Amino acid sequence: MTGSTFRPGADPFTERTPRVVAARKLTRRAEREKTGRFLAEGVNAVTSALAHGTVHELFVTERAAAAHPSLVEAAPRVSPITDRAAASLSETVTPQGIIAVCSLVDRPLETVLASARLVVVLVDVAEPGNAGTVIRVADAAGADAVVLAGDTVDPHNGKSVRAAAGSTFHVPLARARDIPSVLTALRSAGLRTLAAHGYASTSLETVHFGDPVAWIFGNEAHGLPEDVLSSVDDAVRIPLYGKAESLNLATAAAVCVYTAAMAAHR
Repeated sequence: MTGSTFRPGADPFTERTPRVVAARKLTRRAEREKTGRFLAEGVNAVTSALAHGTVHELFVTERAAAAHPSLVEAAPRVSPITDRAAASLSETVTPQGIIAVCSLVDRPLETVLASARLVVVLVDVAEPGNAGTVIRVADAAGADAVVLAGDTVDPHNGKSVRAAAGSTFHVPLARARDIPSVLTALRSAGLRTLAAHGYASTSLETVHFGDPVAWIFGNEAHGLPEDVLSSVDDAVRIPLYGKAESLNLATAAAVCVYTAAMAAHR
């Protein structure tokens, strides 16, 4: 237990404390957009937020403070909370008791594409866990940026942040509603655009990698729109050697992005 955080006689914040109530509103997208802030919950996300993001406040239970004194020490502002307050801020079944209030991390599209050689683009991806997992894949593969286009879920969504396991703060992110403008920006940045498409005639086995590339992935259920498929440099399918009919989005992204990354590092 850190004495500076849990002082004798000082009551920790409860779920009714105004600052906790205000933070709880950040679980809603509208409030995140309004305030420019979001919640990063759990040790992985908080560690990355403190190292690579902008943290405004750290809410922590007595047990979590005792377990992670270095995180408490690194935070600019620490607010002790009760277990019930932690549960009210958490979107998980078993809260870890440590939650950071952070600045949104997305940047302008042109900024993240500058000098980029490997970019991952998500188009109309609806499941936050998938978006977060792909952000983690992109980070692990050394991608220069992830672009969330069209109606893709907010990467600051709690489930997405948890699935990214800290990578939300590592890889540059951009959001853009207009999909054609994203494709134009990719081409202007000198990126070859490849769309992952299960019925494409081009197999991933035959693709030569050398130029800067942007991999584009579509909605989990419907894939990529026809106008996107007709606008990219090539549509590419992953060969299936067994009896499975398809791969899920995150797995397909891992195969495609790592194929490009390993070719670049070979």
